[in-house]
Amino acid sequence: MTTAHYLRLIDGMRTKEFPLERVSSGSGISGPGYHTTLLLGEDERSEADEADRLELRARRMAEHDALLALLTLRWGEPQMVSLWSAQERMLAGEVIADPWAEPVASCEYLLLWRTGDRWTAVVLYLEDDGPGCELGVLVTVVDPP
Repeated sequence: MTTAHYLRLIDGMRTKEFPLERVSSGSGISGPGYHTTLLLGEDERSEADEADRLELRARRMAEHDALLALLTLRWGEPQMVSLWSAQERMLAGEVIADPWAEPVASCEYLLLWRTGDRWTAVVLYLEDDGPGCELGVLVTVVDPP
């Protein structure tokens, strides 16, 4: 996919109605008040060596940075939101509402814009113990935790 394709996908997510129930939508999940999608997922080639995986991670980081640059031109500087306190609350037993539960459980931070009545977040999922890297987007009317 190209950055232009990502922008069209995000625009579609921002204008699409939210379903009344949680449903799978190809590379993402939609539910009451939100849409999520995985733009760049883990490479399915299990035989890829460490060097290939590091190169893939570098390419994905570059695509992440390019997407952020275009969204920043469009909407201004994003809010960088630390998820640490929400992670602590989740570990203490608090239920974090969708669509925030997955990023809270998996990421240190996310980048967030508020445009109109919707939040748009770009989420970078980095593997703790390896070079894995996934890029996700969520669009929601649900306030961040």
